[in-house]
Amino acid sequence: MQWTLVIPLKPLARAKSRLADTAADGVRPGLALAFAQDTVVAALSCRAVADVAVVTDDVLAGRELAALGARIVPDAPRNGLNAALGHGADAVREIHPDAAVAALNADLPALRPLELSRVLDAAAEFPRAFLADAATLGTTLLAAAPGRELSPAFGTDSRARHRLSGAAELGLAGVDSVRQDVDTGEDLRAALALGVGRYTAAVSAGLLIPGS
Repeated sequence: MQWTLVIPLKPLARAKSRLADTAADGVRPGLALAFAQDTVVAALSCRAVADVAVVTDDVLAGRELAALGARIVPDAPRNGLNAALGHGADAVREIHPDAAVAALNADLPALRPLELSRVLDAAAEFPRAFLADAATLGTTLLAAAPGRELSPAFGTDSRARHRLSGAAELGLAGVDSVRQDVDTGEDLRAALALGVGRYTAAVSAGLLIPGS
């Protein structure tokens, strides 16, 4: 099964506020963009991915991610993460009604195409499925088979909320790069230990990472 990934990205000026202990105000927008760039590059290199749609109103991010091959979908609802994801999935299916769609976090700078393929292949066995994040509280990927609504429930305790929604939890081992999103300095240290992409590596080179 080939998937279209929907990646949400808030305006860079408001992104990654929890990294304040690691990156100054002037650095965080560039770091958030680098995370998204590495995520998109890895996603487009994944054999199970046919297309990537990034939902964002940020002009710089849209330009840079389009240059990498992503399709940019304006965040028309402007009503938070789940509304943006629902809008992105609808935009994809307006063009490809039978598309298999998966929401993927924009902050997976260590993402490995082979590991993402394993997750998407496993998700193809279910009408809806999700992968919990490294902290086991959130979600980094939510997938919906053709003809199924995505019905995203991201946010606080999204792992529990996606389970309650009927989505199957994928219990895969060895897919750490798909689980390791970055919200805090400790998360960034963990991602760097896995090995991040070139954009994040360049921006984070001069940062003092907690625990490093």
